[in-house]
Amino acid sequence: MEEINALIQERLKKLEDLKTSGIEPYGGPFDVRDRAKDIVQRYGHLSREELESKNSECAIAGRIIALRDFGRAAFAHLQDATGKIQAYLRKDTLGDAFSILKNLDTGDIVGLSGRLFRTKTNELTIEAKNITLLCKSLRPLPEKWHGLRDIETRYRQRYIDLIVNPHVRDIFLRRSKLLRAIRDFFDSRGFIEVETPMMQHIPGGASARPFKTHHIALGIDLYLRIAPELYLKRLLVGGYEKVYEINKNFRNEGISTKHNPEFTMLEFYIAYTDYRYLMDFTEELITFLCMEVIGGLTVACGPLKIDFTPPWPRLTMQKAMEMYGVDPLIFKDLEAARDFALKNGIDIDRRATHGKVIDAIFKEKVEPNLIQPVFILDYPLELSPLAKKKKEDPSLAERFELFIGGREIANAFSELNDPLEQKERFLKQMEAREMADEEAAPMDEDFVRALEYGMPPAGGAGIGIDRLLMVLTNSPSIKDVILFPQLKPEQ
Repeated sequence: MEEINALIQERLKKLEDLKTSGIEPYGGPFDVRDRAKDIVQRYGHLSREELESKNSECAIAGRIIALRDFGRAAFAHLQDATGKIQAYLRKDTLGDAFSILKNLDTGDIVGLSGRLFRTKTNELTIEAKNITLLCKSLRPLPEKWHGLRDIETRYRQRYIDLIVNPHVRDIFLRRSKLLRAIRDFFDSRGFIEVETPMMQHIPGGASARPFKTHHIALGIDLYLRIAPELYLKRLLVGGYEKVYEINKNFRNEGISTKHNPEFTMLEFYIAYTDYRYLMDFTEELITFLCMEVIGGLTVACGPLKIDFTPPWPRLTMQKAMEMYGVDPLIFKDLEAARDFALKNGIDIDRRATHGKVIDAIFKEKVEPNLIQPVFILDYPLELSPLAKKKKEDPSLAERFELFIGGREIANAFSELNDPLEQKERFLKQMEAREMADEEAAPMDEDFVRALEYGMPPAGGAGIGIDRLLMVLTNSPSIKDVILFPQLKPEQ
């Protein structure tokens, strides 16, 4: 820390020297005519002689990420949003402007213009004719390899991470591409994009503990939404048949490599369909996104490869659990399920219902093994209070979850549109809340009233955008794909 403070003091001295010499250290606009990547693409294939004959000029702005001073000349690497390029700064060419170099450091942002040439080592380089200081950096950049290892700094000071780690910038460029591709897919298929409230009177649409806030003017408590589902289904009642929303959700639960309290979801609903239709639709959607974002249907997953080539397997929850050594008796008997969990060191609440015990066993014994894309079907009905019953077995829901890379990526079901049954389901959830289940769904009388006006049969799905991006970029933690993940305050 003392070393850093000394470096900052040294830079503050340079800042004063710049001001004294009449140089504005925090300059104004600069006419950026070129980008590093474009320069390399246009001129990178040309030989030394071809560059000389073309006498190509360019003007670029960026951050100095490397600086080597040789007295009457210096080499600098400039990095902009597209990449980096070398600049050659020579006293004979720059004249009086060369004096600014003594007050430049790595991290400073400059603009420069000049002609392109190749050095003795054949590196494409700009010979600067003019240089302008646009922003003096007061803090030294971290040493690159240290920055790569220091996970805490990377997440907490994402601006540093983006400067020194080009692959991190690429992840978030892919995130932007993913969001754009999602909109292209849905818009081209007749969906409308909608927005629903982020502050809600009743936090519904998922099993999760909400964040609570207070609206002073109205004098009421509100909740940050845990899901947009109940509002999107109100829109089906209102006559829309295909809707989607890219939405921020907030859940007051644990933080892990798969969970951040604020996360991004895609949720969509299609009238006159069911969960079977949505499996085909979801498969089509994600393969489209793979092609758009990574340009193919295979991606690394640690030492393994994920192959998105359809069709993807479809397994019932019970069949998948049997494949990984779970006794099928747990589906018939609560005590057998509890005993199995206890023997396998799976932590369950002593008041947990049969469905929740089965779900806990699945998460522990099966989920981490589901690396290749697979649909898991037919969950216990009690875990799905908004889904239709399976006609062949009313104890199950018409529901699937999609797993890729050992993580749940999507959740979908045939939407329950019977208002009387939905009200009964809400009442059962309220009983669970009275038994201290904080994640049970509260009663939403207005949603029931909406169903009483009539909602067409429909299929609805939610896809975790953060988790999908983790798969597509081979990122081990959700914090790697969220620009500013939630962290404890610095001490």
